[in-house]
Amino acid sequence: MTKFFVKKESHHQLGVSLRQDALAFCYFPENSAPQVREIPLIDNNYQLGLMKLADDNAVKGDCHLVLSSQFYQVVQLDKPQVPPDEINAALKWQVKDLVTFPPEDMVLDYFDAPQLPNSQHKINVVCARQSVLKEMVTLLQDKRLRLKSIITEEFAFSALLPPEEDASLLVCQQPHEEIVLLIIKQGQLYFHRRLRGFSQIAQRSALELQAGVVDALSLEIQRSSDFFERQLKQAPIKHIRLMLPMAQEAFLAEKLGENTNVPVTLLALEETVPRENSAARGAILADRRGVA
Repeated sequence: MTKFFVKKESHHQLGVSLRQDALAFCYFPENSAPQVREIPLIDNNYQLGLMKLADDNAVKGDCHLVLSSQFYQVVQLDKPQVPPDEINAALKWQVKDLVTFPPEDMVLDYFDAPQLPNSQHKINVVCARQSVLKEMVTLLQDKRLRLKSIITEEFAFSALLPPEEDASLLVCQQPHEEIVLLIIKQGQLYFHRRLRGFSQIAQRSALELQAGVVDALSLEIQRSSDFFERQLKQAPIKHIRLMLPMAQEAFLAEKLGENTNVPVTLLALEETVPRENSAARGAILADRRGVA
């Protein structure tokens, strides 16, 4: 996905993820130890959280912002048969009846979907409210912070995986958000799906997880794997990784492994990065690797 904003790069890198409960960020200053913090949000008041971040004299440099799902929608369409510089304008009118954002207040971008032989070229269109993004830019931009990119959760989480030849399925989540299933192969996002009904999985005990949650999540993983193999004509998934901010994550991985024929492990992060802040870290990595 093309970055919305690009400015001169700084050695001070700040990744920020918008969550319902907090503004989580990872700050990697030049020649200093990383900092990981959260700014709690009251009633999802992200404006106040961004203002507090912009007023924090302890951070400076390039800022990479991760939007939570409440700020964007993704739809898949046939790629318009128009010149490249006219695609975005054409897409705006194609998606106007598929998303809740009005065309006059919409900004969009797209990324390619995996292509099958002799099939129509599909693209994934990401839409957001232009007025909301402009507000975020205004709140963050000052002499210390330079908003360099705005990306979605899917790309932030994808960047946490090291480049691999074989396909890997990533089960990921931000606190109090729904679980996202991603399938990444050779650094490319082949599949993404947001599940419903798992936003409170972190509050489940081991007993509650066993009483239906494990089976329900296993079924969704199997459905996604089947689509990847049968519909996209891809080789089977080689690895399943979890990136879930919950105390029972290792237990869940163990139980999911028992339900599949694929190894299930926890996605490794740097010791300085809590799992609650993983999307913020992924935003920095996405920029460095050119994922976004």
